[in-house]
Amino acid sequence: MKLLSRIEEERGRFLIWAPLFFGAGIGLYFVPMREPDIVTYTGLAVLGVICAGIAWRWPWGIGPLARAVLCVVLGFGIAGIRAHWVASPVLDFRYYGPVEGRIVAMDRSQSDAVRLTLDQVQLNDLNPRKLPNQVRVSLHGAQGYLSPAIGQRIALTGHLSGPNGPVEPGGFDFQRMAWFRGIGAVGYTRSPALLLSPPTGELSLAIGRLRQAIASRVRDVLPDESGAFAATITTGDRSSMERATIDALRGSNLAHLLAISGLHMGLLTGFVFQAMRVLMGLWPRLALNFPVKKLAAVTAIGAGVFYLALSGGAVATTRAFIMVTTMFVAILFDRRALTLRAVAMAAIIVLILTPEALVEPGFQMSFAATTALVAVFVWIRDRSHDETSRRLPGWLRPVVTVVISSAVAGLATAPFGAAHFNQVSHYGLVANLLSVPIMGAVIMPLAVLAALLAVVRLEVLALWLMDWPIRWILWVADTVSSLDGAVGKVPTPPGLVLPVLAVAGILLVLLRGQERWIALAPFALVFASWASVDRPEVLISSSGGLVGVMTDQGRVLSKSRGEGFAARSWLENDGDAATQQIAFERAGFSGQKGWMEVELFGLSIAHLTGRGAEDRLTKACAEADLVVLAAWRDEPAPKACTLLDRKALAQSGAVAVHLAADGWSIDPSRPENLSRLWTR
Repeated sequence: MKLLSRIEEERGRFLIWAPLFFGAGIGLYFVPMREPDIVTYTGLAVLGVICAGIAWRWPWGIGPLARAVLCVVLGFGIAGIRAHWVASPVLDFRYYGPVEGRIVAMDRSQSDAVRLTLDQVQLNDLNPRKLPNQVRVSLHGAQGYLSPAIGQRIALTGHLSGPNGPVEPGGFDFQRMAWFRGIGAVGYTRSPALLLSPPTGELSLAIGRLRQAIASRVRDVLPDESGAFAATITTGDRSSMERATIDALRGSNLAHLLAISGLHMGLLTGFVFQAMRVLMGLWPRLALNFPVKKLAAVTAIGAGVFYLALSGGAVATTRAFIMVTTMFVAILFDRRALTLRAVAMAAIIVLILTPEALVEPGFQMSFAATTALVAVFVWIRDRSHDETSRRLPGWLRPVVTVVISSAVAGLATAPFGAAHFNQVSHYGLVANLLSVPIMGAVIMPLAVLAALLAVVRLEVLALWLMDWPIRWILWVADTVSSLDGAVGKVPTPPGLVLPVLAVAGILLVLLRGQERWIALAPFALVFASWASVDRPEVLISSSGGLVGVMTDQGRVLSKSRGEGFAARSWLENDGDAATQQIAFERAGFSGQKGWMEVELFGLSIAHLTGRGAEDRLTKACAEADLVVLAAWRDEPAPKACTLLDRKALAQSGAVAVHLAADGWSIDPSRPENLSRLWTR
């Protein structure tokens, strides 16, 4: 009875609880090994109708519980609808040959190569119904005279295959991400791409070309990395950012300044909102006869729409736009903008439109920061009328606000950033305190001024003024990231850590009084589990071309080059700062190129690669317990050992080998009973 009474008290606050239950339903959709069938959806529909009836008939008592279950059902159903809605063909074989398509997006890969996303794809001798809607191709080698631009139709000779699954069991699932983004094939080319036709006149592509033109103009005015930084924060075009600069920004916890997300959208629309209020307030007749605050909110929303279109409408930018728009709409209806209800509404809208965002770091980190900041500043606002709060001098209050904002946002996002990116910036708070005020007070207002002056072709004045503030931020990033111990590496946590951490954080914010102590239990469980995480003793890539064995020195790799993405991901997930070359040079593997051997706690492993690898199989099988063959073998596997060749790994994906006192076991990334839309 006491529990029902407490639930009844929260009935009026159900909106701020709804994202928790809605998100739980979305998360449950991604858990099963097999795609939910019609029977599952029928059962959930019946359950949803029952819960809706209970919530309508008995809004008190068990009514809130019924609404919570209804939100879970709706979340599960919307995630399933979205997964089927975005379904498109996926390339199910390795393709080499001519590739023709239209450029719709450009960025850079982790290897720093220019990467193009193409639609209207044509592949040689492939049924049109099986053509991927989009393919993503990295440009390696000299590209001749082609200067890629949005809307161009190009042709190239490339290697393509379907998106790969995780590089290890439980790892990041690129295959799932590509499914929801409509990417049906990925690959690369080493030959120059050829221009078939100039950009077309479609509106979406015209905006993309405008974005490229603005980025090019900014880089022409501002030199070197200063111009690249300015182009990135104004248009989202990172193609000219050097890898060293990006690494420095990450090491100082300033990489969020590059992503057009909540910070940029909030700074820009906030500046426009305040500037419009001041300007309209200077005209007494307008200020006295019209709702200046609401007009400023509408103008700020318009500025946000323009910024969203200019930045390319990326997922993070769209999410940020929804958040700030929700808050400005609250102003239009005479409601407080800075409330948890506004954050909850934004979260629900984002999850309805893109439920897959729930499992992506951008959504988790942006809403963790926003929720924590709103909760803290609402708490401060509610206590701003007492005498203690007025002891701070006026000039000091903005400084304290920046310190609190940076500390709260950094603390809220740190666990999620560490879990996804395997590093913690120890001096990130200092770097943010030195940079974020410059970003908000100088750079973003100058960016708005540059956009206004561009109408009369005087944008160069504002861009010149942006140069030294940007150089200051880049200097801070370089200095802080180069300090001893600036970056700490952490291993990837167990799978349940992030969901439990998110629930614990939400409980800490939403519960009141002494009930908040309840959140300490899951927090303690999370960090205890993370601290004691065990990484797999052996990892084998999905091609069989790379083997990694955990030793006292860290993970040892079977080769120094090739399979770079898998090698880098394994080491990052171990919390290991070593490069692939360093990991290869560690003591562990013996032998020569093409036949490497290692023994670990009684398990002997042979890794066969290169030409003639299959010819060495019989001998290797007689000497080793487990043989990894980087070749496709159609003959039956030998009985003298366990064989993992490319044929077996094509079915299982990358595998982990776990050692125990009673033997060893193989854990595949793609178990036999796994059958989701994106894995078929």
